[in-house]
Amino acid sequence: MAEEENYANPLTAFFSVLFKAAALVFYIVLASFINNFIIVFVITVFLIALDFWVVKNVSGRLLVGLRWWNEINEEGESIWRFESLEQQELDRLNKKDSWLFWWTLYLTPVVWLALGIVALVKFSFDYLLVVAVALVLSTANIIGFTKCRKDAKNQIRNFATQTVTSQLASSLQTAFNRV
Repeated sequence: MAEEENYANPLTAFFSVLFKAAALVFYIVLASFINNFIIVFVITVFLIALDFWVVKNVSGRLLVGLRWWNEINEEGESIWRFESLEQQELDRLNKKDSWLFWWTLYLTPVVWLALGIVALVKFSFDYLLVVAVALVLSTANIIGFTKCRKDAKNQIRNFATQTVTSQLASSLQTAFNRV
C-alpha cells in the first residue's frame, strides 16, 4: 500500500488557504448580516491584502519555489523580476503543497467573479468595489506566478540546451583531436 504524502509546509499551506477563505467568508457573512459597507470593505480588503502578501512573499517561495516582484526603472518602465529554485530543489518540492498552491491561486478569483456577478444582479455596486480589489490582487498573483513558472521552465530548458551543446562540442573536439 502506498504511503500518503503529507504537506511539507503545513503551516504555510494553512495560512495560504486561511486568508483566502477568511476574506470570502467575511465578505459573504458581513454583506448578508451587517448593513454597513465600510466595515465590510475594511475587513474584507484587509484580509485580501494579507492573502496577497502571504501568497506572493511566503507561500510562493515555500510551496512552489517561486518568487516574483515588479519594479519601476529610472525611465518609468515596469520590469518583472522572477526567482525560482534550482531544478533539483524544484523536483524535491512536495506535490501536495504545489497542488494546494496552484488550485487555490486559480480557484479564488473564480469565486470572487461569481460573487461579483451576484453583486451586479443585486445592484450592489458598492460591493463590486470589494470584488474588484480581490480580483485585481488575485489576478496580479496569477500573472506573476504564471510568468515566474514559465521563466523557470525557460531557464531549465536553456541550461539543458547549453549543457548538451557543451557536451557535444567537447565530444567533437575530442574526436577531432584523435584524428
